[in-house]
Amino acid sequence: MPEPKQDVFQAIADPTRRGLLRLLDEGEQPVTALSGHFPISRTAVSKHLRILQGAGLVRERKVGRETRYRLDAEPLLELKRWLAYYERYWDNKLNALKRYVEADE
Repeated sequence: MPEPKQDVFQAIADPTRRGLLRLLDEGEQPVTALSGHFPISRTAVSKHLRILQGAGLVRERKVGRETRYRLDAEPLLELKRWLAYYERYWDNKLNALKRYVEADE
């Protein structure tokens, strides 16, 4: 697999691209079907798909004259590992809040 050109974190930073990933989680779809879910042009949706593709999150294949896109979630593992490191801080804060609330009762 070629090395992604786009950073996964930057690719998912945009809400439209996150929406595209959610839609593609339902299965392979052409850009015409995907663009119907957004208040932007099909060209703009195609640009977002290229960014996701550059990050390795989306694959494309030709079916006749149509290009279909599908999710490749493997690069999201990098994001999961990064978040897992910081989860301990969130857990510590939540536990401290719980102790505070319970002590106040």
